[in-house]
Amino acid sequence: MMKNLQSTTTLHNGVEMPWLGLGVFKVEEGQELVHAVKTAIENGYRSIDTAAIYGNEAGVGQGIREANIAREDLFITSKVWNSDLGYEETIAAYKESLMKLGLDYLDLYLIHWPVAGKYKEAWHALETLYKEGRIRAIGVSNFQIHHLEDLMKDAEIKPMVNQVEYHPRLTQQDLLAFCQQHTIQLEAWSPLMQGQLLDNAELQEIADKHGKSVAQVILRWDLQNGVITIPKSTKEHRIIENATVFDFELTAEDMDCINSMNENYRVGPDPDNFDF
Repeated sequence: MMKNLQSTTTLHNGVEMPWLGLGVFKVEEGQELVHAVKTAIENGYRSIDTAAIYGNEAGVGQGIREANIAREDLFITSKVWNSDLGYEETIAAYKESLMKLGLDYLDLYLIHWPVAGKYKEAWHALETLYKEGRIRAIGVSNFQIHHLEDLMKDAEIKPMVNQVEYHPRLTQQDLLAFCQQHTIQLEAWSPLMQGQLLDNAELQEIADKHGKSVAQVILRWDLQNGVITIPKSTKEHRIIENATVFDFELTAEDMDCINSMNENYRVGPDPDNFDF
C-alpha cells in the first residue's frame, strides 16, 4: 500500500524496498551532493541510488552520516561499472564502493549495463556476495527482455530488480509485463526525461486537474504502474515536491492518456547498442 514516502514494495526475496528514492546521477562530489542526500533523508526519503561510475559514492556516504539516521532504516543502492564485470573484478568493485560509501553492506547492488559476454560472470559474483549476506538484494540495470532471459538461463538466483530508463515517452510495456510475470521489480531512472516533459501540455492539463505539478503527475504515474522511481534533484524544494505524490491518485483516464504518449524515445543509450 502506497501511503507515504516510507511505503515499500516487497522484492521476491522478501526484502522491502521503498517505492520512491533519490537519484544522484551527474551530481558531482561536494557540499551540494552531501546537502541533497542529507536533506532528502531529513524529509523522509529512505532510498538513495548511486553508482560507481557517478564518482560520488563518498559524498553520498557523508550525506548519510550527517543525516544521523539508523542504517537499517535506509535502502542504499550502487552499481558495478562495465570495466569491472569479471568475477573477481566485481567482488573488488563492490568492496571499493562499500569503502567509499563508508558502509558495511548494500541493500541493492546492480550490474549497470548488459555488456555482452561479461554480465554472467558479474552476476555469479553478485550471487556469491548475496549468499554471503553482504548484499540484501541483487539486480540489473538497463536489461531488456532477451538479456534477462539469457541471464536467467544460467543464474542460480533471479534478479530482484531491473532499473531502466522509463518515462511517458518510453513506457517499455512489454518489458514491464515480462518483469511482473517473473516477479522482477522494475525501477525507473530518468523518470522525468531529464526535464524534457515538464512543459508538456497534456501532462499540464492532468496536473492542473489534480492541483499538482507535471513532475508529481509523472512520478505518480510510475507508482500506479507498479514501478519504483528515483527522481534526481539537489534543490530542497524539488526534493520535497517530488515526494509529495502519495496524497492523490490518477484516474484510469489519466493513466491511459499518459501511457498513450509512448514513442519508444530514449534520452540515454540503447541497451542493445552502447559503446562505453
